[in-house]
Amino acid sequence: MRRAGGDYVLPVDKPVGPTSHDVVAIARRVLGNRRIGHSGTLDPFASGLLLLCVGQATRIAEFLSELDKCYLAVARLGVETDTHDLDGQVVGEAGDVDAVTAELVSTALESFRGTIEQVPPQFSAKKVGGESMHRRARRGERVELEPVAVTVHSIELVDFSPPDVRLSVRCSSGTYIRAIARDLGRSLGTGAHLTSLRRTAVGPFGSEEAVPLAAIDEPEAWQPAVIEPTRALAHLDSLEVDAEAVRRIRHGQRIRVSDPIGSGIGVETSAEGAGGSLVSVTCDGDLVAVAELDGGVLRPRKVFPA
Repeated sequence: MRRAGGDYVLPVDKPVGPTSHDVVAIARRVLGNRRIGHSGTLDPFASGLLLLCVGQATRIAEFLSELDKCYLAVARLGVETDTHDLDGQVVGEAGDVDAVTAELVSTALESFRGTIEQVPPQFSAKKVGGESMHRRARRGERVELEPVAVTVHSIELVDFSPPDVRLSVRCSSGTYIRAIARDLGRSLGTGAHLTSLRRTAVGPFGSEEAVPLAAIDEPEAWQPAVIEPTRALAHLDSLEVDAEAVRRIRHGQRIRVSDPIGSGIGVETSAEGAGGSLVSVTCDGDLVAVAELDGGVLRPRKVFPA
């Protein structure tokens, strides 16, 4: 049986209500492990996939946070709020929602596909001057935020039941679905805010393989959902090394991967190593390090103990 105190990634299906920090706190208490973090915040009103990183796996959270995300969202036309979701204060209303058709919505969505410039919400976790925007916004401060380039790989109209617009979105990390709802409402001249948001996937991992938060105190429920660190990093190129290379890597030494197998370094790689690409370094299936491979030289960035 897997120990709750091991090193792994646990996909959890977060319900509406608790914050991501609340989920981490529950997991720490239930699993008896203080070393737990997550790889990407979900707002309290949102549900869906939250990847918890347990033990040494907390050190790979940064490499998971950059994965693409998939969402199902419902935007309500006619009302804009200061938070761009149902928890905010109304800042604008429109009376011409009846003039909006599914065709108009689909046409408006075309401008959101691809790489776009998006202004982050005032109420967000984005830090300005070392402080999260939502803290400053709750004090009544307003900061002019610069647009940020994000990529919306796909955005589709799933259902139009006025005044509600149901959307399916696949986007890059750092994309605010609340901001998409805001901008969609403005482009239609009605205003809009999110009433529902569910994260259905992070990279290759889907919410269907996540364990419900209420079931993480049941080992038979959460253990089959565990993602081993090497699988969690499958989006990186892989590099298999021998025991001598492991010793050198764990001493922080650089390795030239062009050395042939049998030279004492023993490196087999699927990575081309151009431009400082990140690779997961393994030995006999165990994660040894996440390293930068540049010009045939391997430079360890995160080293994991035996």
